[in-house]
Amino acid sequence: MALSRLHLPPYASVLGFILLLLRDGVKCTTFTLVNKCDFPVWPGILSGSGSPKLDTTGFELSKDTSRTFRAPAGWSGRFWGRTGCNFDGSSSTTSCSTGDCGSGEMECNGSGAEPPATLAEFTLGVSGSLDFYDVSLVDGYNLPMIVEGSGLCPTTGCVTDLNQNCPTELKAKSGLACRSACEAFGTPEYCCSGAYGSPGTCKPSIYSQVFKSACPRSYSYAYDDATSTFTCSDADYTITFCPNLSR
Repeated sequence: MALSRLHLPPYASVLGFILLLLRDGVKCTTFTLVNKCDFPVWPGILSGSGSPKLDTTGFELSKDTSRTFRAPAGWSGRFWGRTGCNFDGSSSTTSCSTGDCGSGEMECNGSGAEPPATLAEFTLGVSGSLDFYDVSLVDGYNLPMIVEGSGLCPTTGCVTDLNQNCPTELKAKSGLACRSACEAFGTPEYCCSGAYGSPGTCKPSIYSQVFKSACPRSYSYAYDDATSTFTCSDADYTITFCPNLSR
């Protein structure tokens, strides 16, 4: 019988729908965000085009705490950490020292991170197909971060404090963040745009090589795919800010 013809109380309808999902093998992916920094971090979450919003788009994560979310198959989006946030309403736009999303609130409400910001990016597979994930410094760097998948999934990320080794011309936010060359100079050869808008014409710069040397598994510029994109299947993921590991 079609579901539309069943006259069930609301709770029974919901339960039946959940049982159907379980029967058909629909799997959700669990994301756990962990803060190992010596200070609070305010993670932001931005879902990709066509992907549903998760339980929240921004929240506070105190030192040595974690929070878990579930995302449906096929979800895409990014996570990042905001620092130095104050949501007392004194500013209508900028509320965080780094990674601010411009909402003026703890929730980012569909807005992404203002560069510079370290990003964890995901595209989840459907029906057993592969997940794709990376940690990107294409928009610059503000916090060390790693992504660990369950099982045998490869770990990626950047644990080096790039703020300590940031070239002077890329320093931002009073030394709290390090800009990408694209953000700092805005020219096509650094932004991989215009005549430089292909892998064949946009090559690593001296600045992206600084990032790559410090964090070899992270995206250092737009076409850094070969050594920076990772795949896994049927996995859950842990995103850790300020991890205590050297990778």
